[in-house]
Formats: sequence, C-alpha cells, structure tokens
Amino acid sequence: MTGTEKDVLTRFGVSMPDELVKQFDQYITEQGYTNRSEAIRDLVRRVLLEPSALQGAQTVAGTIVMVYDHHMTDLPLYLMELQHDYHHDIISTMHVHLNHDQCMEVIVVRGVLSRLRELHQRIQVQKGVLYAELSVTYADAGGGHPSEAHGHTHARGSSSGQRF
Repeated sequence: MTGTEKDVLTRFGVSMPDELVKQFDQYITEQGYTNRSEAIRDLVRRVLLEPSALQGAQTVAGTIVMVYDHHMTDLPLYLMELQHDYHHDIISTMHVHLNHDQCMEVIVVRGVLSRLRELHQRIQVQKGVLYAELSVTYADAGGGHPSEAHGHTHARGSSSGQRF
C-alpha cells in the first residue's frame, strides 16, 4: 500500500464488564493512546504476531532472550554449540553478565519460523536455563540477506567478543 492509500476501516462493537473497561481505559491513558480503537488495533496486531499464531513456514525476524546459570556444568558450551548449529538463522548475539551466577543473552534471529521455534525449544528445556522467550515479527521472503537489500554491513558476535 502506498502512503496515499487509506485502509478501509470496519466498525464493530465489543462488550466488556465495567471493571475491565475501567482497567483498559487506565491502560490506554498510561500508554499514551488517544482512544480505545488505537489501543485495540495495537493489541490485535501484537496477538497476531505471537509465534503460536504464525505459520511455521513464514519467514520472520526477531529475538530469543534467555537467562541462564552459567555455573551449570556444560550449559555454556552446549548453548554455544547449539548456536553454531543454527548459525544461518542467527544474525547477532549479545551476552550480558547479570550477576555472579546469571547471564542474559539476546539472540537476534531471522529465518523460517518453525526452525526458530525449534532453536527456542532446544534452549528453554536445558537445565539451568531460567527464562527463554522467542519474539518475532514478519520479515520479507525476498531471499536476500537484509544487508544486501539495503547496502548495510553488520558485525557478527557479541559486544564482549564471546559467543556462547
């Protein structure tokens, strides 16, 4: 759609208990929305982008965020090997030391959703992984690497120089 075209808007009614409407109105005020319609549109978009709502064959981009205990025997090595197995799907990683025991990694990914779901699942079931979440959005299926399409170059790896 070009910038001059308008989406056709459809009106529909929504029934909610009074208390839920009050909570929703407080939410939209806190979030800076000017009306309920804007807030509902954003919530619907968010739900439709949930990994469970998308088709496994879709090309997506997103992140896997994990927190893990780096003292767990062999866990950091396993996570590094796993990321090497999925190197075609991983754009970049960032490794952060949260405290003496815990590390957080943000893995930026792009690829077929079913494969990214598989990577996420293999991470989250590991003993010592305290948290793992996959978050995605649509990506074009043009076939080329994003840097080729936009003329950008990207460094791979984490800011600390380590890849786990």
